[in-house]
Amino acid sequence: MDVDTLIDPGAILPDLRANSKKQVLQELAAKAAELTGLAEREIFETVLAREKLGSTGVGNGIAIPHGKLADLGGIVGVFARLTRPVEFDSLDDQPVDIVFLLLAPQGSGADHLKALSKVARLLRNRKIVEEIRETRDAHAIYALMTNAMAQNAA
Repeated sequence: MDVDTLIDPGAILPDLRANSKKQVLQELAAKAAELTGLAEREIFETVLAREKLGSTGVGNGIAIPHGKLADLGGIVGVFARLTRPVEFDSLDDQPVDIVFLLLAPQGSGADHLKALSKVARLLRNRKIVEEIRETRDAHAIYALMTNAMAQNAA
């Protein structure tokens, strides 16, 4: 499973302006709804319910919110680079400026976990994350992610 199967350049928000965790999740849900045809509210409520179980802010300014939806056809990712970090209740208490939303079909068990693992591994690469933070172009961010994944696979 490569990053290009999880996300495409049209699912990258390179300059998202948001003032709170909730607003970030709403914007990502809106983009996911546009990409999947599912209801924005259903996506938002699913992701919010998962956040209530424990923050998906993993540290170093990164969050990987995720959820499972019954009517989703396959795993879908939406990526955002925030213009200004927001509080996200992260494990390290640091604000977040890199967010990768991952949505999976209800019965996707192992595939969902593999996708989460793949995204987490990608975003643990500090060099790639720093390059993403300096980039304002969706296609350039996509290229950084896919190139990093290809190198990790080799």
